[in-house]
Amino acid sequence: MLRTLIEEFLLFVLPFCLFAGYLVIRRRNPFDVEHWSGHLFWLSVVGLVLGISAFIYAGIVAPRHTGAFVPPHVEGGQLVPGQFNDKP
Repeated sequence: MLRTLIEEFLLFVLPFCLFAGYLVIRRRNPFDVEHWSGHLFWLSVVGLVLGISAFIYAGIVAPRHTGAFVPPHVEGGQLVPGQFNDKP
């Protein structure tokens, strides 16, 4: 779950990084507030749209298990991890 949240956060930050790269290419200082003042709202909107759409996409294409879940147990002195029993 943490990996998913980090990925979504990186997608949110992506427009800001691209704009900072644009400022560097244009030979402007990306740390000056005056370059960011008119663009923060739209960069935030684009970042939110990217993050939310990635959550929706991951929810749509995630694998679904239809069988019963077999919890972790011990067989013959060995720990068998939990798994889905997809057999009909």
